[in-house]
Amino acid sequence: MTLDEYILAHIDQESDYLKALYRDTHVKLLYPRMASGHLQGRMLKMFVRMICPRQILEIGTYSGYSALCMAEGLPEGGMLHTFEINDEQEDFTRPWLENSAYADKIKFYIGDALERVPQLGITFDLVFMDGDKRKYIEYYEMALAHLSVGGYIVADNTLWDGHVLEEHPHASDLQTIRIKEFNDLVAKDNRVEKVILPLRDGLTIIHKI
Repeated sequence: MTLDEYILAHIDQESDYLKALYRDTHVKLLYPRMASGHLQGRMLKMFVRMICPRQILEIGTYSGYSALCMAEGLPEGGMLHTFEINDEQEDFTRPWLENSAYADKIKFYIGDALERVPQLGITFDLVFMDGDKRKYIEYYEMALAHLSVGGYIVADNTLWDGHVLEEHPHASDLQTIRIKEFNDLVAKDNRVEKVILPLRDGLTIIHKI
């Protein structure tokens, strides 16, 4: 048994619905690794349980796995607003969200969160950032502007397969360059408290003070 297998054997199990979604993601989608998966999904649910947000923003829905995990933890009356910029993703993802037990807690948008979120007029208590890594700084500033004092931003993929250790990424590798810039910005930002968890591809937990 590997350490990863040991961990998964000693945490809450994912539902059969999530298992089916994860399988379908791997069969039908091009980049299945982008789905949060069992461990990260249980952690996202736990974060929601701890924070008790009324309004959650997710930037980057992909197959809907992380959205369902966060919706699972939402208190009564809470709502998750999840944005996917790739309109080709809608035919796969929307049915999984709308046929789930948490459909009434999820609003699914196709479009650019940078443009659409400011139009909603909503103050969020939790933001999960998992969109285009090249736009992480723009997402961060937008999210912070619409985040309640004491609210949290959780940014995914902030260790980027270890590429953040590269001192001089290739000029064409904009994802690594922008992730490094984002990490440097957050590290120096006195508006927030922050910690990076080495879970999967790196999760940065950011607390607005």
